[in-house]
Amino acid sequence: MKDPSSTINNTNVNNKRRRKDESNRGGGEEEEEPKADFENKKKKMKKTEVLKELLTSFILLDEQEKSDQQEWDKISQHESSLLDSNHKKKTQTMLDYYSDFQDYYSDLEESDRFLIQQSRLSVNKIATQIAANPKSKDSKSIQGHQRRLWVKDRSKAWWDQCNHPDFPESDFRKAFRMSRATFDMICEELNLAVTKQNTMLRDAIPTRQRVAVCIWRLATGEPLRLVSKRFGLGISTCHKLVLEVCSAIKTVLMPKFLQWPDEERLRKIEKEFESVSRIPNVVGSMYTTHIPIIAPKISVAAYFNKRHTERNQKTSYSITVQGVVDPKGVFTDVCIGWPGSMPDDQVLEKSALYQRANGGQLQGSWVVGSCGFPLMDWVLVPYTQQNLTWTQHAFNEKIGEIQFVAKSAFARLKGRWGCLQKRTEMKLQDLPVVLGACCVLHNICEMMNEEMDPDVQFELNDDEMVPENSLRSMSSKNARDNIAHNLLHHGLAGTSFL
Repeated sequence: MKDPSSTINNTNVNNKRRRKDESNRGGGEEEEEPKADFENKKKKMKKTEVLKELLTSFILLDEQEKSDQQEWDKISQHESSLLDSNHKKKTQTMLDYYSDFQDYYSDLEESDRFLIQQSRLSVNKIATQIAANPKSKDSKSIQGHQRRLWVKDRSKAWWDQCNHPDFPESDFRKAFRMSRATFDMICEELNLAVTKQNTMLRDAIPTRQRVAVCIWRLATGEPLRLVSKRFGLGISTCHKLVLEVCSAIKTVLMPKFLQWPDEERLRKIEKEFESVSRIPNVVGSMYTTHIPIIAPKISVAAYFNKRHTERNQKTSYSITVQGVVDPKGVFTDVCIGWPGSMPDDQVLEKSALYQRANGGQLQGSWVVGSCGFPLMDWVLVPYTQQNLTWTQHAFNEKIGEIQFVAKSAFARLKGRWGCLQKRTEMKLQDLPVVLGACCVLHNICEMMNEEMDPDVQFELNDDEMVPENSLRSMSSKNARDNIAHNLLHHGLAGTSFL
């Protein structure tokens, strides 16, 4: 059995040891706490230094950017000042040149005015001398001497050769697209409209030469400088002659050779077309072609020809010529000058033919058009839908025969008059008169049975688009179906579609 006092002593010893251990443990923790605080402080200092470095770099970059911007502004201001000074110098130079130019021309005009006054005074003096003493030697010598003032001497050898009676007929026809007899008839018709009187300064250009300048220019499409060399005239004179003669053709010859037929003539046309196609009441074959032009200065988009541009891979501008022809290919109606971007149906609505039809003058008659025109009470067009029946094929075949008449006429028109095949330097406002003159001359050649030279044959390349509203009348649809039915079931249609 243990002694109680020893037990108590052991307990006290253990308690002392425990207190000592706890005190030792607590002292260690107190030593560890300052070390952790020091490490945290070091980390915070490092972060602060990194932030200071970043801020410093940002500040330096900002200052560098400001300095670069200032330098760039200085350079820009310097360049701007240089440009302004150069522009002012150029402007001043141009103004000085223009003022010198004006001074030169004002001096030149004054000298010309003085020379004209002197020449008039001398002419008046000569005329007075002749009137006072017409039998004197001086007056006879003055009358015998031909004065040629303000005219440059140019060679007229080519035209003199063509105008000679011994000039070969084949060569004349090749140059002017018509025989000498037809040319003489045109000159006779236009004589009163284009003839000018001689003056005291120079002789007027003869009527035959005036007409020849115009027709050769239309036939070949050659530039005015070549026309000038051929006929021994100035370029501006040739241009003026072409417009004057074309205007005279429109005024004098168009009422005689290009007019809508009267009732008697319409009945003959119907019979001739019916004998060709077996389709009754056809009074004309209609077609629309495009004439290339130089890009106009105004409304460029309106004259842009998208289809020709896509096909030829070259930007194209054009104006339209819509025409109706009889069975012989003679034009009975034309509509000229609408922009090339307009489709065929819109050009038709702008034409005098459309107004004539709305007035009831085409009631009971047909004008045959291509698929670019709408089906109307007076316009007969082919079927355009897919999967046609035999009846519709037969009808389209006969419509194609009538359409061939118009296409052939336009091909001969462009073949004869080469000015229609390429872009011309004429102004846009002058073109309708020139194109109208070409149509009138075409009719004259067709009526006079002028043969086409094989070397001037032309192939048409006009694109046709089906209009958005291709059916304008249900009654016309029924009438077309009846015509197609009669063609096939009465043995009037061909058999090439089978």
